[in-house]
Amino acid sequence: MTSIFDPLVDIVHSGTLDSWKDRNETALAGLFGTRYAKRADKAVALRAPDMRGSDSGVPYAAYIHPSNADSGAYGGMSFVIFPIEGEPCLIAMVIGTQGLVPDEAILGRPGHARKIQAVATWLNHRFGAGDQVAWAKQDPTRIDIDVPDSIQHAWSAYERVFKRYGRVLYGVYRPTGDRAGTVAALTAILDLMFEERGHTPLKEIEADSTATQSAWFSHLMPKTDKDQVIELLKTRRFVILQGPPGTGKTRMARQILAQHYGGFGRSVQFHPSTTYENFIGGLAPLQNGTGGEQGLGFRFAPKPGYLLEAAAQAAGAQQPYLLHIDEINRADLGKILGEAIYLFEPNPESRRKSISPTTLGSRFTSVSTCPKISTCSAR
Repeated sequence: MTSIFDPLVDIVHSGTLDSWKDRNETALAGLFGTRYAKRADKAVALRAPDMRGSDSGVPYAAYIHPSNADSGAYGGMSFVIFPIEGEPCLIAMVIGTQGLVPDEAILGRPGHARKIQAVATWLNHRFGAGDQVAWAKQDPTRIDIDVPDSIQHAWSAYERVFKRYGRVLYGVYRPTGDRAGTVAALTAILDLMFEERGHTPLKEIEADSTATQSAWFSHLMPKTDKDQVIELLKTRRFVILQGPPGTGKTRMARQILAQHYGGFGRSVQFHPSTTYENFIGGLAPLQNGTGGEQGLGFRFAPKPGYLLEAAAQAAGAQQPYLLHIDEINRADLGKILGEAIYLFEPNPESRRKSISPTTLGSRFTSVSTCPKISTCSAR
């Protein structure tokens, strides 16, 4: 079966740089008026430098934002193929080394990241045959994060690509001998890229586009069951359940607390007014006259927060304790967690301990990475 993407598929599987720019110009031009409207050609510009024999650069062909200059570093979202002699081209979504502009609005949307991750998951399930053939970064804007070492090692043929551009790659597909997988990857990735720029496939292509989109959409919100969460709590000691409202995140967390932890724990809810003093601890007002004091007005005394209270209860118990935080995304976590964020390393090299700077009494001033207390958060 022929495909509009066949010229591009031929380039991907050619394993050669011969006539590199000309072939890519032909493949790109063939998409307009056939899959996308002719006006969609204004949404991208081709950058395909001929670097045959170059030892200093990494050859590529990129569909970039047309506002970029004709040469030099570019910025924004781009679709790129990286040719390797004797190997299929690596297919990738890339942030230009010049930065997020002019696509900062697209790249900063959580929905864009989730869609790229769903495409990668679908390609692995559909065409991986047990191996990983696709990978996506959780947050495309994190250009300080490299492609994982495991991917770089498994796909060592593309070492030069990873060394030069590893931090700006945020969605990658490594073609196999199955050209159908390459067509599927190109269909999903290019349709998504053009849609983000405001151009959907033509009406006569709608059935094919919808079928591909429906396939990877099924991985957009992967199902998570209680056993997976419990296993993560055993190994990482914290889990964040994320999803749209009404999908059962809070119910699952409370079921785990009741059934797996025997109710040994507590549920708290975060909101925009939640403070460090609520979660860790601090000074709280007490009305005079309580505890035998005389006089009017208030005095202040140390008061532990949710985390320190949980640590105190867990420390004297023989069973695991679960602290369930609901609506964790509604609060300013940087201010609320404070130094306690130091404890969230899942596999620290040594036992970690965080000391509260407030004077809360010896039984409340420290929380360490003991295996008794776990945290399950829903947002």
